[in-house]
Amino acid sequence: MQAMDKHAKPCGWTFVSLRPQGQHAALRVALAHSGACTLGLSPWRLQRRPDAAGAGALRTALQASAVIFTSPAAVAAAASFGDAFLNAPERPWLAVGDGTLRALRAHGIEHAIAPSRMDSEGLLALPVLADVRGKTIGLVTAPGGRGLIAADLQARGARLLRADVYRRVPLRLPARALARLSRSPRPWVLAVSSGEALERAWAQLPPAWRARWQAGMAVVVASERLALQARALGLATVRVAAGPTAAQLAAAAVALHADRTQHR
Repeated sequence: MQAMDKHAKPCGWTFVSLRPQGQHAALRVALAHSGACTLGLSPWRLQRRPDAAGAGALRTALQASAVIFTSPAAVAAAASFGDAFLNAPERPWLAVGDGTLRALRAHGIEHAIAPSRMDSEGLLALPVLADVRGKTIGLVTAPGGRGLIAADLQARGARLLRADVYRRVPLRLPARALARLSRSPRPWVLAVSSGEALERAWAQLPPAWRARWQAGMAVVVASERLALQARALGLATVRVAAGPTAAQLAAAAVALHADRTQHR
């Protein structure tokens, strides 16, 4: 695992990414001129599910009155099934955020829409989901994560057609990655766009490392809900970014770093 971005010089502070293994590049690019080193600390990797059961579940989900895609990874995995994705009937296809929307449009799905507030709450507030009682809603996703969407839609009376087209394979946090972090320049800023990723990473931290994060790790999060989760873990310095994209998280991290440096 490449822990530090050797192209980011001078390296005066450290940005920690919890994104899946191999998916830190966008954050490194967004921070290329910020003076930050980027350290990837992935609690999982993503694995597509290219089996017949997955294809069948996807075909069923794509017949629903509206179809929700929860991430760019969900779009990529669904597209890998070929005809099940490409020949689906035209329905309202909904993306949780801008990255997912771009992924859908890259596959020719021009009728896809996304909320201006790029999180589960923003998606659930879309007019197309205002009255779902008795309707079928497709959910193209992975096991775990974004449970709010499924729970809310079912509580409103929708019948959910779920297609788990990929899965998150848990990874151990390597001791060498934490050792690299201990040698990395402070301040440290952690980016959180997934509550489940934060939970998995936190659960693996030894008590001494939890104390170090509580004492010295600032956090940028993609939503107010994630801010509450981070603060509940004792992470006191938390800033809410404008959204979950790499550019938005990077901008919030740079602003947070600047504020902390100014008030030293």
